[in-house]
Amino acid sequence: MLRGLSVRDILIIDQLELQFQHGLNVLTGETGAGKSILLDCLGFVLGWRGRAELVRQGAEQGEVRAWFDIHTNHPVNDILRNSGIEPEDELILRRINTRDGRKTAFVNNCRCSGQVLRQIGETLLELHGQHDDRGLLNVKGHMALLDDYAMTIGQRNSCREAWRDFSRAKGALTTLAEKISALATEEEYLRHTLDELQLLDVQLGDDDRLDAHRRMMQAAVKIRTNVAKALEALSSNGAEGLVGDATRWLETAAQQLDGQLEPASEALGDVLNRLGQAQQEIETVLGGLNFNASELEKTEERLFAIRGAARKHGVTPDELPEISRTLVQKLETLNSGNAGLDALKLNVNLAYSSYKILAQDLHDTRVIGASALDKSMALELAPLKMERAIFKTEVIEVEGGPNGSDTVAFTVATNPGAPTGPLEKIASGGELSRFLLALKVCLSQGSSQRTMIFDEIDRGVGGATADAVGRRLAELGAEGQVLVVTHSPQVAAFGNAHWRVEKRIEDEVTFSTVVKLMPEDRIDEIARMLAGDVVTDEARGAARSLLKTNK
Repeated sequence: MLRGLSVRDILIIDQLELQFQHGLNVLTGETGAGKSILLDCLGFVLGWRGRAELVRQGAEQGEVRAWFDIHTNHPVNDILRNSGIEPEDELILRRINTRDGRKTAFVNNCRCSGQVLRQIGETLLELHGQHDDRGLLNVKGHMALLDDYAMTIGQRNSCREAWRDFSRAKGALTTLAEKISALATEEEYLRHTLDELQLLDVQLGDDDRLDAHRRMMQAAVKIRTNVAKALEALSSNGAEGLVGDATRWLETAAQQLDGQLEPASEALGDVLNRLGQAQQEIETVLGGLNFNASELEKTEERLFAIRGAARKHGVTPDELPEISRTLVQKLETLNSGNAGLDALKLNVNLAYSSYKILAQDLHDTRVIGASALDKSMALELAPLKMERAIFKTEVIEVEGGPNGSDTVAFTVATNPGAPTGPLEKIASGGELSRFLLALKVCLSQGSSQRTMIFDEIDRGVGGATADAVGRRLAELGAEGQVLVVTHSPQVAAFGNAHWRVEKRIEDEVTFSTVVKLMPEDRIDEIARMLAGDVVTDEARGAARSLLKTNK
C-alpha cells in the first residue's frame, strides 16, 4: 500500500507531503490546479516515462519520494533480492532529477537503475484512465489478465514446459538434418580426404622423429668418419694397445718393487674394461650410420607428405590424427543419419502430442473463464447504465506457442446487433471509462497487491451513473487501496480520505499545493463540485446528503 508521497521542486510544486490511507483516496480540484502533476511525480519516482523537464523553475534539482507498506509475500521482494536489496516492511523509493537532466534513483537508500525502478513500480501501482494503453487497453496483455482471472497458472506453466520440450526436440531434429544435408554435399571430399590421411597413417611425433632421422642421414658421412676415427684411436692400434703395453711393463717391474705398483696395475685393468665398453657402444652407433640413398629419399618423401597434409588442413603435423578421427565421425554420422533422423522425428511427434493435449486443456479452461468473465461484466455494466452493451472475451485458436494455441482479446459492442470491436475503438470516452472500471472490478476480485490509480475514469458520466462508478471504486478500495482523480461529486463522496489540489500565484510565480480536507471542508469542496464557483446553502445541503448516503 502507498503510504506517502513527498515532492520538492517539481514543475509548479515547491514542497508538499501526502500521507495516503487504505481504501478509496480522492483527489479533486479545479481544472489546471495540478492534479495530473501529482500523477507525473508518482510516475517519475516509479521510473515511468513522462515529461522530459520536471525541475521547478529556479531550482537546481527536484526530488520525489514515495514509501509503501510491503507484505512478506509481495512480488516486489523477489525483485529487490535479485537486485541485491534486502526487503523490509517499508519500501522507500527516491528519485532525483537535476537541472541538466541527470536522474538518480534510490531504493531503501541503495542506488538502483531506472530499469530496476520500473520493475519495482509495476508491482506496486497500476494506472487506469481513458488513455490506458499500458493496461487494460493493451491487447497484448489480455491473455495474461484472462489467465489470472481463470487461475490457469499451473496449466500455463505446464504448457510452457511442454513447448520448451517440443522446441528442443525440433531444434535437435533440425540441427541433425542440416548437418546430414551439409555432409551429403561434401561426402566425396570427406571420403577422398580420409583415404589420403589413412594411407599416410600419421602418428603422434612422426614429424619430429622423421626430421631427426633425416638430419642424421644428411650428416652421416661426416659423422661416420669421425666416429670411425674415434673407434680406431681406441682400438689395439691406439689407446687399447698403449694401455696393454703399459700394463705388461708394470707387471714386469712390479715383481721387483714388492707390490708398490699393484694399485696402478688395477687401475689400468679398469681402463681396459672401460675402453672395451666404449668400443662396443661406438661400433653399435657406427653400424646405425650405415644407410643408402634410397632410405634418405623415402624418409624425405614421408616427411614432406606429412607437412604438406598439415598445411592443407591448416594444422600442425601432430593434429593430423585428430583430423582423421573427425572425418571418421562425420562419415559415421552420415552413414547412420537416417536412423538418427527417424529417432528424432519420433521424439518431436511425441513432444508435440504432449504439448497439444496441454494446450487444448488450457484453451478449454480459457473458454470457460472467458464465459464467466463475460457474465460477470454483464452484471457490472448494468448498474453503470450500460445494460444494453455487450462485452465479449474472444479466445481464438491459432498456431501454438509457449502460452498455448490461443489469442485473447477483450471486445465490446455498445448496442445490441452492432459488431464487436476493440475497446478503445468502439466505446466513446464515457463508455470507455465505465468499461474499464467494470473490467477492473471483475479482474481485481481477491487481488489487493497493487495500489490502483484511476485518472478521471468517470469523465463523461454523471448522476446515477457517476454514483455507480463511485460505488465500484469504493468496492475496489475496500479490498486494498485506490487513488482516484475526479471531477464528479458523486464519486468524491465515496472517498475514505479526500484531498483538494489548489493553485496559487505568489510574486507572479505559480505554485500547486494539496490540502487534506476535514469533514466540513469536504462539504464545501463537494458543494463547489456540484454548484460551480458560487457555493450556495442548497449545494452544501446536497453535499451533506451525498456524504451521508455514502457513509
